[in-house]
Amino acid sequence: MIGKQGGAGAFVLAAGVTRGVYEALRRGGPGGARLRRLNHAGRDVELYAGPATALGAAVAAAAAGSPPAAFAVLAAGACGAYDDARGDHRRGFRAHLGALRRGEVTSGAVKLFGIGAAGLVAGALMKERPVDKVLAGVVVAGTAHLVNLVDVRPGRALLGVLALGAPGLLRGPEAAAPMGAAAAVLADDLGERTMLGDAGAHALGAAVGAAVVAGNGRLGLAAHAAALVAAAVCGDEVSELARSPM
Repeated sequence: MIGKQGGAGAFVLAAGVTRGVYEALRRGGPGGARLRRLNHAGRDVELYAGPATALGAAVAAAAAGSPPAAFAVLAAGACGAYDDARGDHRRGFRAHLGALRRGEVTSGAVKLFGIGAAGLVAGALMKERPVDKVLAGVVVAGTAHLVNLVDVRPGRALLGVLALGAPGLLRGPEAAAPMGAAAAVLADDLGERTMLGDAGAHALGAAVGAAVVAGNGRLGLAAHAAALVAAAVCGDEVSELARSPM
């Protein structure tokens, strides 16, 4: 447990685990072509940052005293990894729900419902009152989706995680877990040597969402949930904004 050491301990642990896993995967990682993807510029880039950040954030969240957050991170990362492996690049709720109506179960639909369920489970474990449990679930799943929406150019998702997590450092160590994991691979992502993929983006987003849940009561949860639902509805516009030059 590192709760008494505060955010610094969680940050260092997340960064250390993430970097260690990332380097190990680069040296002899499994997956071959399944863990590679063409980026926005058409370059063939490996996806090892995804599982590395998921594991780093999960380990640090558990060590900081939040097993529900660790569960949400791992579940979101697993759903994202499934989507990475299947290679379905359709984006947005409309595309996947439309496919469901036609009888096609896309990897994105599996991810949508899987992360939604994981968020609700984590929210139920982190809060006591029924309304708060539901709001917490929306925040965890919604933040996972938001980070994935902005993962459209090098560094956008990781910088977003650092920006979203920073205010949470004042409320507890939970936000330091995704921030440490993000910082560990930021230079490689910006240098287009790696990508988060859906696994990393969703895992880090779930970790940030869990930190928001840990630091807020009902009013704060409701405000965050409303903003995240609005972002999901305007997903195309959010992604387009993230494509703008920094």
